[in-house]
Amino acid sequence: MSLDKHGIAKRISQELENGMYVNLGIGIPTLVANYVPDEINVEFQSENGVLGMGRFPTEEEVDADLINAGKQTITTKPGAVFFDSATSFAMIRGQHVNLTVLGAMEVAENGDISNWKIPGKMVKGMGGAMDLVASAKNIIVAMMHTNKRGDSKLLKACTLPITGVGCVNRIVTNLAVIDIVEGGFKLVERAPGVSVEEIQEATEGKLIVEGDIPEMKV
Repeated sequence: MSLDKHGIAKRISQELENGMYVNLGIGIPTLVANYVPDEINVEFQSENGVLGMGRFPTEEEVDADLINAGKQTITTKPGAVFFDSATSFAMIRGQHVNLTVLGAMEVAENGDISNWKIPGKMVKGMGGAMDLVASAKNIIVAMMHTNKRGDSKLLKACTLPITGVGCVNRIVTNLAVIDIVEGGFKLVERAPGVSVEEIQEATEGKLIVEGDIPEMKV
């Protein structure tokens, strides 16, 4: 049994630590805000100039003026602040963000990430991803292990335009938790009911498996 996107977000929420400043990219990463453990206090930052984002709003809570960088409506926590994009990117480029969670189309075994463009398809641009991958202290990728065709997204080398080089630390997919280490992808945990063999089959890049691999707790 593989995880859905909410399961991926729940697992990533276990990476949060008290006092962290965290940036959540578009897609699966935004769901992490819904699963922050009660005992953990973190500040979510968005490139459009918000610090102190909360979970997604209920229908009754929706305020069209409160949005994240992906134009999704959000809630804010008590004490949240708003500022211009220049200040937001000064925070990012000044390495004041402790953890960045990004989606990806491809990740290479050396930590390269491609997450903004597929040639031939119209895109709005790279957005803040280039600044985030160049400046963040810790980058976790949240994505499905394979694309819609069933092809691996964990590759020997990225085939799409690169967003950042050698910057990814950890990947959480619907099948596994994987760390980028010297020599390839190191398998850390597997999704409930998913075998090591299934993960190996879905991973094009070199997968390093050492000892018994525990199941994720989600």
